[in-house]
Amino acid sequence: MNDMNQQPAPIYDDEIDLRELFGVLWKGKVTIVIIGVLATAIAVLVALSMPNIYKSEAVLAPVGKSAGGGLASKYGGLASLAGISLPSAGVDKTGIALEFLQSREFLRQFIQRHPDVLPELMAVDKWDSGSNELIFNDSVYDAKNNVWLREAVAPRKAEPSVQEAHAAFSGMLSVATDKNSGLVTIGIEHRSPFVAQKWVSWLVDDINQVIRDQDVEQAEKSIAYLKEQISETAVADLQAGFFEMIQDQIQTIMLAKATPEYLFKTIDPAVVPELKVKPKRALIVVLGGLLGGMLGVMWVLIRRYALNKD
Repeated sequence: MNDMNQQPAPIYDDEIDLRELFGVLWKGKVTIVIIGVLATAIAVLVALSMPNIYKSEAVLAPVGKSAGGGLASKYGGLASLAGISLPSAGVDKTGIALEFLQSREFLRQFIQRHPDVLPELMAVDKWDSGSNELIFNDSVYDAKNNVWLREAVAPRKAEPSVQEAHAAFSGMLSVATDKNSGLVTIGIEHRSPFVAQKWVSWLVDDINQVIRDQDVEQAEKSIAYLKEQISETAVADLQAGFFEMIQDQIQTIMLAKATPEYLFKTIDPAVVPELKVKPKRALIVVLGGLLGGMLGVMWVLIRRYALNKD
């Protein structure tokens, strides 16, 4: 009897009714709109405060792939004994050169060859499009006297180090290789379109010059060493091999000195860009408005179901 009189246990439904949910959002529509408008206004201010960034690019064709596979297979062992590294078939200088282009050591040499690079990299406040002048941050760099003024905490100094410059430079430099054509695209992003174009042109010239100088220096050292070996041996076969290797090194020097575009041939040179690549101000404003709307919805729901303030 007692069991028959017992009432069934109540079933609690924790699911939120969609009609109730829409009602809560409709009731809080003013709050959602206000938060969305505020977020959009903030996004507009942020977008307008961001400087224009321009990107200049150059398209290059690698021409410095190592050949000499036959010479390496014929005299590879002899060259090893002489302390000379002959190019082998399939060895590609392009990849090594592009990695070096993005290294701290290359940037150090790049700054030494072009002293204007460091302040243009680390101290620019804005670019005046009317006068085409860079305006530097007075608290960081005195452009008139070429003096660094920034306050730095040890071990850093007033003048930015190569490590600091490399971190900033890596964010501006882009290097891409087309897997199908093998063409290489080098790009620089900067507040000044003229600086971007100038740097890309310098980079192409400098990487060609650096690799050319390295090959010439290595070839000259190899020739000097081979001549010593020829004078110290009386074996005709060894002398013949050394002479052929000397001839190959001489050809390398002649080719390097006669070819300004030693490693990369310019297909499409860098030009001064007319249009900015970023920021995408319209996109920033739209995303800001959407984010504001989402925050407004979250606040209304939290206030209703978590804080119970409705």
